[in-house]
Amino acid sequence: FKVGIGPSSSHTVGPMKACNDFNMDLVRRGLLPKVENVKISLFGSLALTGSGHATDTACIYGLLGETPDKVEVENAKKRLESIRES
Repeated sequence: FKVGIGPSSSHTVGPMKACNDFNMDLVRRGLLPKVENVKISLFGSLALTGSGHATDTACIYGLLGETPDKVEVENAKKRLESIRES
């Protein structure tokens, strides 16, 4: 593994993978073009630390198709900034 996106890999790796799995399932089923928005609900310690541990960012990256083992942090940051501006 390489350096990840947040201070706590336990709060970023799992959520990014789960969101990527969700995204890929939509792609496989041909449903992604029909998606207008996504709501993510976090529970337990993920809900309590959320943005402080970059869980929210990890989820967005996962929905964008990034995976914890291949995410290029600098490129992903630029993509995230662009999304937040739109």
